[in-house]
Amino acid sequence: MITRLNISGIYVLDQDQALDFYVGKLGLEVDTDADLGFMRWLTVRVPGTDQKILLERPGPPAMSEETAAEVRAMLTKGAAGGTLFFACEDAYRTYAELKAKGVELSEEPEDWDYGIDFGLRDPFGNNVRIAQLKEG
Repeated sequence: MITRLNISGIYVLDQDQALDFYVGKLGLEVDTDADLGFMRWLTVRVPGTDQKILLERPGPPAMSEETAAEVRAMLTKGAAGGTLFFACEDAYRTYAELKAKGVELSEEPEDWDYGIDFGLRDPFGNNVRIAQLKEG
């Protein structure tokens, strides 16, 4: 039986730009950065955790170059991105820190039944939600 989620993946158009955003701006850390010959295997994670996020450039071997071009076009339009949900201790402080780093924030923190959260998009159109979750 399945015991845990190990790696999630999102598509990015430029893996170096993705590193700058996810590590340099959001504060994640590189887990693996390996040239496999046929692709670059690039994963990041929240420090102190073991769940990884694969920052994958659409292309072979997962898909044909023709399909990859279509996926890249949809991603550029903001129509094929995934969503990452992160938790934080203080949504207002995290929002201010990201804003100071130049992150384009699409929403200000808002109080909901489950906690305080806000949203943004990465440079490739993927949605990112960051929440200060309520206890219990």
